Amino acid sequence: KIHLYKHNQGLLEVLNVLADELDAPKILDPGILPSLKRPVIPTGALNSATICSVIAALQPEGAIVVDEAITTGLMYYSITSGVPPFSLLTLTGGSLGQGAPCAVGAAIACPDRPVINFQADGVGMYTLQALWTEAKEGLNVTTLICSNRSYDILKFEYGRLGVSPGKCGSHLTDLAGIDWVNLGKGMGVPSIKVTTAEDLVRELGRALHEQGPNLIQMVM
Repeated sequence: KIHLYKHNQGLLEVLNVLADELDAPKILDPGILPSLKRPVIPTGALNSATICSVIAALQPEGAIVVDEAITTGLMYYSITSGVPPFSLLTLTGGSLGQGAPCAVGAAIACPDRPVINFQADGVGMYTLQALWTEAKEGLNVTTLICSNRSYDILKFEYGRLGVSPGKCGSHLTDLAGIDWVNLGKGMGVPSIKVTTAEDLVRELGRALHEQGPNLIQMVM
């Protein structure tokens, strides 16, 4: 039996039909889903764990998070498993550089919802002109730059191949010297640099309570 649905028909109805076909239990086992609980706000140096924990602890219910953090964001999914409901937009097909323009689209489509662009510094360079659009249109986007000053995903791929980058490869994956604060300000976006979890908590909390775009360069 085939059920055909139009694009605007409810997802809940589709899931109910699927559940019936699979003879799924009508009552959800409460042990399957984690209880709603935000992570403890961390302190100290910025790294993948502390950054993901701060975002998960502070992101508002109903927020739209665009994840293009690449290596820095690997822990984000497990850390946010118990936070209040939010929308998550992620990479599709390895199309690097989609983070900032995707955040622009989300903010235009849902102006009443805060948008967080969790953005790696390397691929963020592909489409940084989106910051200008955010400033020009006054979009409610907070851009969080994971400033590890390195194209770590390429180093990761080197490791999967079982080789180490040579002098040329190391040079090409070095992103030292990119000043995201001045880049953001040059596009008209209020921008600031943070180096600790405490700084990030303060500045992210401020940005999420303000209207319009903000950029925070998280130096790892």
